[in-house]
Amino acid sequence: MATAKPLWVQSDGTLLLDERHRDRDEAGRLLRQFAELRKRPGAWHTYVMTKVTLWNAAAAGWRSQSVIDALATLSGHSLPHATERMIRENMDRYGQIRLVAEGGELRLYTETRELLEQLASTVAPRGLIEPTVVSEGKGARAVSKQYVRVRDEHRGTLKRELAALGYPVKDEAGFHAGEPLAMSMRARTDAGAEVALRSYQSEAADALLGNESAGGGSGVVVLPCGAGKTWVGMAAMARLQCETLILTPNGVSVSQWIAELLRHTTLTEAEVGEYTGRTKDVKPVTVATYQVLTYRNTRDGRYPHLRLFVNRDWGLIIYDEVHLLPAPVFRMTADIQATRRLGLTATLVREDGKEADAFSLIGPKLYELPWKAAESGEWIAKASCTEVRVPLDREVAGQYADAPKSDRHRIAGENPRKAEVVKALLEKHKHTPTLVIGHYLDQLRVLSQQLALPLITGETSHRNRLMLFEKFKSGEISALLVSKVANFAVDLPDAAVAIQVSGSYGSRQEEAQRLGRILRPKKTSVEAAFYSLVSEGTDEVEFARNRGRFLLEQGYGYVVDRSVINEVSGTGGEGKG
Repeated sequence: MATAKPLWVQSDGTLLLDERHRDRDEAGRLLRQFAELRKRPGAWHTYVMTKVTLWNAAAAGWRSQSVIDALATLSGHSLPHATERMIRENMDRYGQIRLVAEGGELRLYTETRELLEQLASTVAPRGLIEPTVVSEGKGARAVSKQYVRVRDEHRGTLKRELAALGYPVKDEAGFHAGEPLAMSMRARTDAGAEVALRSYQSEAADALLGNESAGGGSGVVVLPCGAGKTWVGMAAMARLQCETLILTPNGVSVSQWIAELLRHTTLTEAEVGEYTGRTKDVKPVTVATYQVLTYRNTRDGRYPHLRLFVNRDWGLIIYDEVHLLPAPVFRMTADIQATRRLGLTATLVREDGKEADAFSLIGPKLYELPWKAAESGEWIAKASCTEVRVPLDREVAGQYADAPKSDRHRIAGENPRKAEVVKALLEKHKHTPTLVIGHYLDQLRVLSQQLALPLITGETSHRNRLMLFEKFKSGEISALLVSKVANFAVDLPDAAVAIQVSGSYGSRQEEAQRLGRILRPKKTSVEAAFYSLVSEGTDEVEFARNRGRFLLEQGYGYVVDRSVINEVSGTGGEGKG
């Protein structure tokens, strides 16, 4: 039975949303502004407020009292004192500490002398700030002009250290302009197509650059897969008119960025360079991969390619898929805080728990377009999500039961009976462009042989990948097997069906990105279909619940279907539930 109000607020700050309540969707949209979905068992879905979700809310203009009032309205009663205190403590800290460029130096200001002395005593011994508190003026006038000096090279490290202590720094020190580069968005492509930003892409660029007197800001823009994050980056470049370094997940993404830049901006081939394992060509706009930047000869060796960050006077650095930012790039980013930074992503979720590092070193969330809002605006395709339960046969079930816990996920993921389901789903969606995506290479190779499907893995050459992608786009092949290399930056706009046969444990990032492969707007009104194949009675069921959390938070519901395997086995079945 549904409750009178949709929300139950617990004393530890946990928020329980009743999915049976008629106001659950509106409540969920509100909760996403300052909390994240953590669990979804049964009718009660568990949201959690963290320091980073509350800092992002504060950076977006929310006040702590507004969050408290919203939760009280949704729950129908006043909040537990501990929860209210946690909200106020975290949100009210945003803006208490400011980093300002004044008098030819960096200065750290706080609202009170007590806080300044507390922070100084904590970080001064590490050499991040001058140990002495400076007071300007006399008497009451000096109270508002007390600060400590910060060395320029410690700007990022200090922000990271204070964030770890629970104190976000509002960085108002500004940015250098970088080397000028004349460029603009084209009016039309060479093929005659109009070049125009969508409204939300302009809003995202404005959020980055529109309100800063210093000539630009730094932070993260969150757009759904397929909504055109690249366009936000190009718009920022055209506005700033400066040399730019673009960092991406893989070589395919590098090629796509370069193609988009040459197609939609006035940049020429002489001005756009590629920095990958294939070639290292540094130009006024350089597109590189995270992998090449974090390459080193030995485990304990240096990262020779990180010098790319400083070998030109970049005015903007764009981090594509910023939630994948590896630790060495975080460390280098701490050293270049005077350079404007734009993070682009479909989800702020990080599986490594480094959300506070992203907040302090890249910046707060500046703009977010919810997935369902993009769908309503017809910017991305409509999609249905189905979790297909596949039982283990007797032999494999025995292997699973006897295996150590560390091996069970692979046994469940490689369940041979999944091949029957893939074959049935391919038949159901015959002639519809379909991606079959998996985590385990042995499983994908077997499926490739059984189903006579071409396969793309990390071992596939760049040339062969592009050839297969072109055949898929032209319709010469209607189904393609892909490994996790297809989690990001695969530009196959006509793909309308995705069948996930195995995944990386409970990764929410991966689930969102795999659905994103089929969300590009379609030429026809066909609805995209996402199938996740899950072995019944195994740990894959619980991992699947975790994987789907982000998408559920965005408004996608999963139908659990046990009928497909029964249909292909000719046994009838339980149907959908």
